[in-house]
Amino acid sequence: MFRILKGASGERVFRTATISALVLLALFFIGIIVSLLAYTEWDTFVSALFSSEILFAIRLSLMTATIAAVISMLIAVPVAYAISRASFPGKDIVDSLLDLPIVVSPVALGAALLVFFNTPLGSAIDDNILKFVFSVPGIVLAQVTVISALAIRLLKSTFDSIDPRYEQVARTLGCSKPEAFFRVTLPLARDGLIASGILTWARAVGEFGATVMLAGATAMKTETLPTAIFLSLASADVEKAIAVIFVLILIAVAALLIIRKTVGRRYRV
Repeated sequence: MFRILKGASGERVFRTATISALVLLALFFIGIIVSLLAYTEWDTFVSALFSSEILFAIRLSLMTATIAAVISMLIAVPVAYAISRASFPGKDIVDSLLDLPIVVSPVALGAALLVFFNTPLGSAIDDNILKFVFSVPGIVLAQVTVISALAIRLLKSTFDSIDPRYEQVARTLGCSKPEAFFRVTLPLARDGLIASGILTWARAVGEFGATVMLAGATAMKTETLPTAIFLSLASADVEKAIAVIFVLILIAVAALLIIRKTVGRRYRV
């Protein structure tokens, strides 16, 4: 096979194969979007988009995703830095454990959270401290559970790319460890922090599996945008579901464009 790919003809075959794969994948996604546009009429789409239920879902999704992204980033920064810089027994096990939300189904994570809140400790928290089950705080908790691993993984890659010698030089100049981190490492990690924050926020907006298991799917109460799609399709309101799908697509495209414009080529996704 490798002999076939040698020479100018091999380069043409290789280039054709890679470009063809790219074109086919792009056409696949374009076809999906075109089919959505062709399915509904403009007047129906607009009326569905500006219905009170969809506007509520948009507000709730943006609010909960923002809170979840902030909490996840506050957790991810020290955790990712510790995994990137520190050496301790069982580091590989801990690192793998933190990746579980990435590979485990969100539905399974949500079910696990629901089971936790049926234990004595979980019930005490839910009854006496803050109500999570079938309530808005449960949406935030489910989103944090799902997106925190993504934030940690992205920030770990960022910290791994920063040479530790910068911190060592800062220490020789009189900075303490915390001062070196805040005055040297964090500014160098600015692009990674921005990209991680935007991507985790966008992922929180689109989170459904863990959310519906823990917070439920109650219209005008725990109805986020993905939940609105589920409820609309359950009631055979396809036009409303399509309107919400386009809202999620626009949010995702906007997030990706912001990353490309603000953090430059290095962290393009």
